[in-house]
Amino acid sequence: MLYIEIQQLFKRKMKIAQIAKHLKVNRGTVYKYLGMSFEEAQEYLGNPLQKPKKLDPYRDWIVAWLEEFPHLSAAQIQDWLLERHPDLEIGESTVRSYVKEIREIYQIEKKAIARQYESVPEQPMGKQLQVDWGQTKQKTTEKKEVKLYFIAFVLAHSRYKYMEWQDRPFTTKDAIRCHENAFRFYGGCSEEIVYDQDHLLTVSENAGDLILTSEFQAYVKDRKFRVYLCRKADPESKGMIENVVKYIKGNFADSRVFKDIESWNMSALQWLERTGNKNVHNTTKKRPVEVFLVEKLHLQPVSPLLSLESNHTVIIPRNVNKDNTIRFKSNRYSVPVGTYGSQQDNQVYLEIRGEQQSILVIRKHPDNEIIAEHLISTEKGKLIKSRSHTRDRSKGIEELKRNVISHFKEQEAICVYLDEICLKYARYRRDQLAILQSVIKDAPEWIDQALQKCIHENLYSANDFRDVVSYLKLSREESVVAIKETKKISTSKAKIQVIPRSVSTYTSILKGNAQ
Repeated sequence: MLYIEIQQLFKRKMKIAQIAKHLKVNRGTVYKYLGMSFEEAQEYLGNPLQKPKKLDPYRDWIVAWLEEFPHLSAAQIQDWLLERHPDLEIGESTVRSYVKEIREIYQIEKKAIARQYESVPEQPMGKQLQVDWGQTKQKTTEKKEVKLYFIAFVLAHSRYKYMEWQDRPFTTKDAIRCHENAFRFYGGCSEEIVYDQDHLLTVSENAGDLILTSEFQAYVKDRKFRVYLCRKADPESKGMIENVVKYIKGNFADSRVFKDIESWNMSALQWLERTGNKNVHNTTKKRPVEVFLVEKLHLQPVSPLLSLESNHTVIIPRNVNKDNTIRFKSNRYSVPVGTYGSQQDNQVYLEIRGEQQSILVIRKHPDNEIIAEHLISTEKGKLIKSRSHTRDRSKGIEELKRNVISHFKEQEAICVYLDEICLKYARYRRDQLAILQSVIKDAPEWIDQALQKCIHENLYSANDFRDVVSYLKLSREESVVAIKETKKISTSKAKIQVIPRSVSTYTSILKGNAQ
């Protein structure tokens, strides 16, 4: 009797949590029985489900199922009930609570079916490669959270690993690209590759006659490797790669701060070299990097696939930054001003072209016209910007120039003059033209004369033009002097005749006392 067992364990000084764990019951149940007398417990157990519950009519069925199949889950119980009673409306939480209470009252412990395992012999060198996908959530440098996705590879004999990450879910094209990168990393391809039944690669298991997706089927045909597909929902049949995925999550990705996908992938390769492929493997007791040196000789050689280049072009989506740039391989590449918009989809699509894979092609949509092309830089941290992607201010400048020109008589002269100013002050063209407009407004009568003087004196600046206009105005004001009115002179003696004297008279005066 559960009541007696709880009381006995409590008298042995066991704690509530210990009693609950030992008897596989809820702590609330332990408290409930400890608060009862023996008579109350008998009455309660005589009618265990005192409060009428929706599943009471099916209690005998549920108890019988649990006694015969102790491993059954509440979800399976619910499914069996609905199978026999299609009109039954019951929630998952209700079934879960009811089944839990039944287990506690009738002491039906949930027993997992033990799966029998068998060790498998080591795979021959170069025979098998296992592949799987995983995802993690990482903190960014901006204290935000981002979901990352990765694909992992491991050679079954040497346990030599490879992985590749991206910041969006994988597509079939992504998977093919990563396979090619893995083959280059390993220096060859295995005879057989083991996969889970992932929707990127397979349509149906088809009782052994595998139906692959059209893209992946074409790729397998080109590469000529054998596909081994695990049973659906049976990850333990490829435990080697499952352990690699767990290892990557728990060792490489755990608590690592995400900056950008390029640096993250670079860190992943460094981790493989430093830890993932260098540490002694727990099963083989050997370093994967050392065993791989021998296994590499047994891999099938791979060569570039023409069909891969033509039929499986890799399209890489990227988000446009506020400054109208995209990030690619630790550099920033410009897109036309206006590509970014606060209220619109800011995703563009990248494609790598050229014989040396050296041209970055950017489209707004995968099938649309190209909006930008750049040579891919081998440096890091650079801004690669096209001149055509700068803000188009030419329309505004030309409008200002036409407005200034319209006020001058010598149209040809002012055009040459403005061209010289715009060439000399390229960064300040708008400011220079604004000064000229101000001068024209304040002193329109002087601008033609000032233009001639500026050209003659080689003064190509709006500030000089303004100074010349000021000088001309000041010079004119100084030349126009007002004549002051003088006193009136009497003309009454103006007609008096003066008798002229001879020269000798003046000579004698000059001689003076010398005579």
